[in-house]
Amino acid sequence: MPTDQKDAALRDLEDDLINDRVALGEEIRKLRKARAKTLAEIAAATGRSISFISQLERGRAEIPISDLKRIAYSLGVPMEWFFKFKDQHPDEVGRVVRAGTRRRLGPATGGLTEESLSPDIGGEFEMFLATIKPGTQFEAPTTRGTVEEGFVVSGQLTLWIADHRFEVKAGDSFRVNNEPYRWENPGAGETVLVWVIAPPTF
Repeated sequence: MPTDQKDAALRDLEDDLINDRVALGEEIRKLRKARAKTLAEIAAATGRSISFISQLERGRAEIPISDLKRIAYSLGVPMEWFFKFKDQHPDEVGRVVRAGTRRRLGPATGGLTEESLSPDIGGEFEMFLATIKPGTQFEAPTTRGTVEEGFVVSGQLTLWIADHRFEVKAGDSFRVNNEPYRWENPGAGETVLVWVIAPPTF
């Protein structure tokens, strides 16, 4: 390869690295704010200085994988959360979520898996896909100051809103308006729901 072509390729690579660093920093900052975490809390989780975390969020610092794992853990997301944006066309970022690029919300434990359907975090509401294994139960311990709506894509759900019990199945939808609630998947198969919450709790 001629020298001028090598130089151009190196410049393109450097530009890509800078863009990736800036995008990663923005993702960390948005998620930190959505989680109501301070720079000091993230710094403590990684053993880094507040100044370093601030530089990282502005795309001016590199971060080792070990530190990124600690940040992901402290923010309650899998580490791949920070890399999904690289699979998207730049025009789609913040606008479109492809089925193969959904980001998981928290660990897939306790029979519940949640994937973000919102193109970004920090909006006026959040939308996610919940997959619930048979027998899985959940209870919101207190009211959360939110309005939540669900649409059952498949399966069934026993739902208690305040003192009312409902049996919902594929095609049904419901609303929880700042009330205590709990649910259970009583069926033999998975239940899949689209869930919308405003304001966002994630």
